[in-house]
Amino acid sequence: MDGNGRWAQQRGLPRVMGHRAGAAGVRRAVETAPELGVDILTLFAFSSDNWKRPAEEVSALMALFEEHLAREAEECASNGVRIEVIGRKDRLSPALVAAIQETEALTRQGARLKLRIAVDYSAREAIRRGEIGPDLDLLIRTGGEQRLSDFLLWESAYAELVFLRMMWPEFKAADFASAVEHYHNRERRFGAIPVNGHRSTRELWLD
Repeated sequence: MDGNGRWAQQRGLPRVMGHRAGAAGVRRAVETAPELGVDILTLFAFSSDNWKRPAEEVSALMALFEEHLAREAEECASNGVRIEVIGRKDRLSPALVAAIQETEALTRQGARLKLRIAVDYSAREAIRRGEIGPDLDLLIRTGGEQRLSDFLLWESAYAELVFLRMMWPEFKAADFASAVEHYHNRERRFGAIPVNGHRSTRELWLD
């Protein structure tokens, strides 16, 4: 979910306002994903390298994350969305860890969409620990950068990649649908010949 801070700065706003606008983008993505046939949606919320940012911004991000977990958990549970937070938790505040555990327990029965949120996440560290998740089908990155930035490196081995110049707060349902359609128009061979042109969009990453 790249570009929140820059989106705010371009409008003369504090960076934290961009993160709040980005939170609205999360809701749009979660509401849209099942309609597009996506079963698993992984959102890159905070990387292990993001601790290098100013303490004030990091604190605001963590508070915003805790706030939205509390606000959205019941609605996610009602709509069949199962939330799972991946990444380290030993550097998070006890209050945030408790909120994560409560949200995961409340939404555990969700079967419509599995929403994985990466917080204090590093793919290289996850590989060293043997914490490997399901393979990715489609990777979408907003914000204009064209790199993986230490996210799901192992799982992205055969992912189709879509890089967008727009900032995350600008990412709308139509953009999501366009990226998935672009994916469906690609031929996925996995080193062989596709069988009956089969394609799937079960697992997706948004950065």
